[in-house]
Amino acid sequence: MTQSLLHQILDYANRANPYPIYEELRKTPVLHMDDGPYVISTYHEIRSLLHDPRISSDARNLTSNAADPLAEPAPEESALPPGFLRLDPPEHDRMRRMTNRPFGPPHSPHRVDGMRGELHDIVSGLIDGIADPSRIDLVEEFSYPFPVTVICRLLGVPREDEARFHTWADTLAASLDPDPDADPSERGKGSHDARMQLGMYLAGLIEERRKKPGDDMLSQLATAKGEDGPMTTMELLSTAALLLIAGHETTVNLITNGMLTLLRHPDVLERLRADPRLAVPLVEELLRFEPPVQLVPQRTTLADIEVRGVTIPKGASLWLVLASGNRDPLRFEDPDRFDPDRRDIQHLGLGSGIHSCFGAPLARLEAQLALSELARRLENPRLLEDPPPYRQNAVLRGPRHLPIACDGIRPQ
Repeated sequence: MTQSLLHQILDYANRANPYPIYEELRKTPVLHMDDGPYVISTYHEIRSLLHDPRISSDARNLTSNAADPLAEPAPEESALPPGFLRLDPPEHDRMRRMTNRPFGPPHSPHRVDGMRGELHDIVSGLIDGIADPSRIDLVEEFSYPFPVTVICRLLGVPREDEARFHTWADTLAASLDPDPDADPSERGKGSHDARMQLGMYLAGLIEERRKKPGDDMLSQLATAKGEDGPMTTMELLSTAALLLIAGHETTVNLITNGMLTLLRHPDVLERLRADPRLAVPLVEELLRFEPPVQLVPQRTTLADIEVRGVTIPKGASLWLVLASGNRDPLRFEDPDRFDPDRRDIQHLGLGSGIHSCFGAPLARLEAQLALSELARRLENPRLLEDPPPYRQNAVLRGPRHLPIACDGIRPQ
């Protein structure tokens, strides 16, 4: 039964609606698969562990575990060093602090909000570019290109290079969501080649920015002289890659899951069309109701830890099922109801603790602008397929395509 539940989470047949499985999972808040991971599925326990210094995110603390179906392969020799997401303090704190200086408060308090006009222009351009309102693939035509364009502008990728950057991002994203029918060796080669080409491109861009810095984030990271000193080139490369992949993939899912949810709740869609200010609480409820990251695998205990009467031994692998915690009835009233007016909404959709989502302010703003403009400008939008086809990935869960139709596009 234990093994069955864990494999049901990973089974593509359940991707469109994993929530009944999570409900069953919460009956055993600490579930151990024989010789495999401990799976934590209830809100308070997940939140506590996300703040527990005895939990490691550093992949170097993981032991090879064949019984863990999400065990990571050994890193390639040519791979970049781990981004700060996969580091523990003090290395994590230093890298995150350095990356935050050009991104957010206290050193750059206006970075994200200052992009609001540019983000609006990108959203408007993508909506204007929809060729056939009678059949729109929202993922391909909108929610996929939007965040990667934003990342390009944030890092300072020249406009003429954005198309190349999109191609590399597409290939690396596909490696996170593999096609089961594709040749694994070909897929691995494509991912490796894209990673190498992206790395070489970024290395050249970093060198240019060191010689002639601009006001973009990569320039500021490359020339930083703060209390932590400058980043090395390899640290810069791994940080840029982390911002590209982590920031891009989660935002694609947030926007796509958001539009799918709105089309299933037309009354809320109408409210958003009439009042764009609803976008702020609506996105918070979306992060609870349909989080873009469903679970956090590959965490390791650095000591014996007792959770709900179960002793999890040192060196054990953990899965923290954020999406299950977000539907925990012991924390949220009527948790399976989508309610943008919900008052008490301390969700786990962007994590918590020292590894809470670094790009959260930007992801929130992107989703708010995207969903409010789609609601305002698409005339009578409706789903063409429900449920839509989902991506294979059980961790980064979202539709691979979202076919919708509308009667036309309202002018800006």
